[in-house]
Amino acid sequence: MFQLNYRDTRPFYEQIKDNLRQLMVTHSIAENEKLPSVRELASSLTINPHTIQKAYRELEDEGYVYTIPGKGTFAASGNDTPLRCRKEMLEHFDHLVTELLFLSVSAAELKERIQKISERRNSP
Repeated sequence: MFQLNYRDTRPFYEQIKDNLRQLMVTHSIAENEKLPSVRELASSLTINPHTIQKAYRELEDEGYVYTIPGKGTFAASGNDTPLRCRKEMLEHFDHLVTELLFLSVSAAELKERIQKISERRNSP
């Protein structure tokens, strides 16, 4: 699925969250697809199951996954992402765009980059 970067200064649970988010956003993990169990992922990454549990719990709080007791943890659909999370991301996006424009990155270049990301996301 993915590997942890032992040279990364971020905690493992944050790396796990980022990797899983990336896999979900790029549709490598489909909506409503079951994620590996806490024990399975901990075993494959050779880390403590509590680390996986923390990552899953935070992803659930952020609306990226949902848990069905006794069944497992699943990737949420894009429509299930809480409005608060979307709003925060858009505010962050606005800040980044403002900074990039200040650094003389053209609006055309920004539009082109967004289009490329959208095309990659929509390609099989």
